[in-house]
Amino acid sequence: MEALIPVINKLQDVFNTVGADIIQLPQIAVVGTQSSGKSSVLESLVGRDLLPRGTGIVTRRPLILQLVHVEPGDARKNEEGGREGEDWGKFLHTKNQIFTDFEEIRQEIENETERISGNNKGISDDPIHLKIFSPHVVNLTLVDLPGITKVPVGDQPNDIEVQIKDLILKHISNPNCIILAVSAANTDMATSEALKVAREVDPDGRRTLAVVTKLDLMDAGTDAMDVLMGRVIPVKLGLIGVVNRSQLDINNKKTVADAIRDEHAFLQKKYPSLANRNGTKYLARTLNRLLMHHIRDCLPELKTRINVLAAQYQSLLSSYGEPVEDQSATLLQLITKFATEYCNTIEGTAKYIETAELCGGARICYIFHETFGRTLESVDPLGGLSTIDILTAIRNATGPRPSLFVPEISFELLVKKQVKRLEEPSLRCVELVHEEMQRIIQHCSNYSTQELQRFPKLHEAIVEVVTSLLRKRLPITNDMVHNLVAIELAYINTKHPDFADACGVMNNNIESVGRGPAGLTGVPGEPPAGGADMQGAKAPPAGPQGEQDGTGNWRGMLKKGEEAPGSGPGSPLKGAVNLLDVPVPVARKLSSREQRDCEVIERLIKSYFLIVRKNIQDSVPKAVMHFLVNHVKDSLQSELVGQLYKSGLLNDLLTESEDMAQRRKEAADMLQALQKASQVIAEIRETHMW
Repeated sequence: MEALIPVINKLQDVFNTVGADIIQLPQIAVVGTQSSGKSSVLESLVGRDLLPRGTGIVTRRPLILQLVHVEPGDARKNEEGGREGEDWGKFLHTKNQIFTDFEEIRQEIENETERISGNNKGISDDPIHLKIFSPHVVNLTLVDLPGITKVPVGDQPNDIEVQIKDLILKHISNPNCIILAVSAANTDMATSEALKVAREVDPDGRRTLAVVTKLDLMDAGTDAMDVLMGRVIPVKLGLIGVVNRSQLDINNKKTVADAIRDEHAFLQKKYPSLANRNGTKYLARTLNRLLMHHIRDCLPELKTRINVLAAQYQSLLSSYGEPVEDQSATLLQLITKFATEYCNTIEGTAKYIETAELCGGARICYIFHETFGRTLESVDPLGGLSTIDILTAIRNATGPRPSLFVPEISFELLVKKQVKRLEEPSLRCVELVHEEMQRIIQHCSNYSTQELQRFPKLHEAIVEVVTSLLRKRLPITNDMVHNLVAIELAYINTKHPDFADACGVMNNNIESVGRGPAGLTGVPGEPPAGGADMQGAKAPPAGPQGEQDGTGNWRGMLKKGEEAPGSGPGSPLKGAVNLLDVPVPVARKLSSREQRDCEVIERLIKSYFLIVRKNIQDSVPKAVMHFLVNHVKDSLQSELVGQLYKSGLLNDLLTESEDMAQRRKEAADMLQALQKASQVIAEIRETHMW
């Protein structure tokens, strides 16, 4: 099981090569307040002085510290470039440079921190990666995080406390992370900021290990027995006490090895019953054991996660395509694929079916039979026509002579006016289909032919060609639809079978109504002899001057007691009428014949309008399909090839976007890293049979 930690180190190295943080690897994060002894604990685990020291905030970037145990003569050590009998370190950012002087390692950490975070005590979440190879360490992966602070100092921002806390939570929120909460023994454990932060993400304490530092600095007469026994703050992974080097020890160059010996002596003297369960060496072994078990538990899920990501990046890399070698073949392939996908989207056989809304041919069908059909059905056959309009048209069609029958010309004039109203919704139908044909271009670009995203100029050119083709077909289709309505207006076919049947029914009704009382006959539409109308009403009484005051006389149009213009007292034309000044009545009661004539015309208009509407509802979709949809489908491939498949345009059209090559390289590197990680896990699985 000891080999599990090197497996994680290998995985960390694999993902470091691509600068990726998409896999949450098992690790140990060190959390504590400033001056709680975090750095001393880490240096004790390494056995060397390697971390920057000073007042205030010193750790300003996460330090991912990988401890690799090597035996003298170990092949791994020699491969890493070290020399036998030495401890050495390597930084990720310095590539293969080897550091054997740990003072140089400390200086490099400071330089790299200032390079990213500046020299004003600011912090950064960009980690520093350091690997330490030594025969004196156990295999561990530790993350040293900035110390928790409350008050900004120097040029630090006012929200430095929030920034540090967010940075700490980002790391310890990883469910594969063990939290090493460091607190000083000479402070109240109940107020430990490290344990408080740890509980926010690990309320049950299942992955929290507490470390109590500075056991030798407690007030006289007090000890940490209750704390070390877990009676104050219970932590499920345990609680370990250690003794750090003081600042005086550091100034006097006291080695870590000497400090560990003194620590052991202190624990034997002060806490003899707990000495074997505390101290730096016990802490190192405990961390090693916890990390190994944690890794063992995490590896199955980790393997699944890596395999899923590998499949995703393989798909992403495939969508980016391979670098272009044969430009002519690539261009023709892309053009053909786009044209095929465009036609398939119209036919409903596209590879990518839209589920959120109607698209392509389905939307065109909806436009024809729902939008256009319902719009036509909502058009009132008699809309915009009043009874007075119909009566006026009848009178205008008779000229100066009174008519015995309803003139056909009045029906023709009125029905043409109504049929004309069908032209606007028909042209709107063409416009809607044209808009949908335009939308299909974007649909194919987004879902069907992702390769076009590689070549933005080719994509723009294809869009322009298809748009131009649609633009050319639009006026042709509009003209055809306009002609369909014009054809209906050109000849009013009163011999149409459906219309003739309707006329026959109405004639029968009119004849039955036109017959007067028994024994009376007359001209249809005229009142029977004797002055009685169809309802048997009496004729209006004659006026004082023997003039009839009905609707047949102009005087009936004047208000009672009103004189005709030009016939007032003293007028030379008294008794004469100026017909041009007679006001036209706006509303009046129609005679029986007028009422009947209007009803006949209304029924005829409605009957013929419904016939024409049915024709238009059937012929307009056919015209749109023939002149627009089918024509574009049939000529799209040839149009694209004719406009774009030219030797002089190849280089320009097949120029990739600036970031495409970079994105392809990043995806390829990530896929390679994931495949290596999967191989590493597979090897350890075979070795340890988990």
